[in-house]
Amino acid sequence: MTRTKLAVLAASLAAIAAMLAPSAASAWAPAASASVHPGVQTYTAGGQCTANFVFEDAGGVYLGQAAHCSGTGGQTETDGCTSGSLPLGTPVEVKGASKPATLVYSSWLTMQAGGETDPDACAFNDLALVKLDPADVGKVNPSVPGFGGPTGLGTVGGLGSTVYSYGNSSLRGGITQLSPKQGIVIQNEGNGWSHVVSTLTPGVPGDSGSGFMNGSGAAIGTLSTLQIAPLAGTNGVGDLGKELAYAQANGGFGGLHLVPGTEAFKPNLVGAILGS
Repeated sequence: MTRTKLAVLAASLAAIAAMLAPSAASAWAPAASASVHPGVQTYTAGGQCTANFVFEDAGGVYLGQAAHCSGTGGQTETDGCTSGSLPLGTPVEVKGASKPATLVYSSWLTMQAGGETDPDACAFNDLALVKLDPADVGKVNPSVPGFGGPTGLGTVGGLGSTVYSYGNSSLRGGITQLSPKQGIVIQNEGNGWSHVVSTLTPGVPGDSGSGFMNGSGAAIGTLSTLQIAPLAGTNGVGDLGKELAYAQANGGFGGLHLVPGTEAFKPNLVGAILGS
């Protein structure tokens, strides 16, 4: 074999090894001891929200939260194409992390920069990404506490289908039994951009951004609004598939993907808690 062919073979083997070798970001901490995971509280300029899921691309590891968590207007300013927002680069405190994360994507800022005119996207596209400091990546596990999962990225079922979520607002006073929630889809709106859900104990302020899964444990949405009318006590949940696709197509995150949980999905968690 010639020296040139040997060099080509060596380069090919090295490329294959690089593809097969797990990245440092994929060496997740054990779920039982991880301090950073879906459901942890995040603080942006003092405002509290809840992380939904873990995301990853070649640039790093991210937690998802709601774009309105970095909003600068009042609670009634919910149109992402006109509402004010803190800039990218804003530090975000993440409970369980040793260093601040960084706001690197906001659907609101992206829509405003691109001149988005779709009223449904403007009203319901409510996703932000905060990039974890490399020092904290080893503390991450992508599993949802208690429920396990997500099993991947999925779609919302029909009306009446079951949904699961994990809220972590400080308004619950540390009563962790109130964090896991189960409910149903009762309405779809915005041409699929949003879904109205009713859960046993609704999402409250501080739960904004928390993730929702369908009956098979697939990630389907992010909590965006607390509904007052016409369905009081319900929540508006942004469609994660649409929000993620928007970030990939318009936000410079083409390789971004949801990280599945390492723990099996347990759909009977809420029933077990209520029966205990």
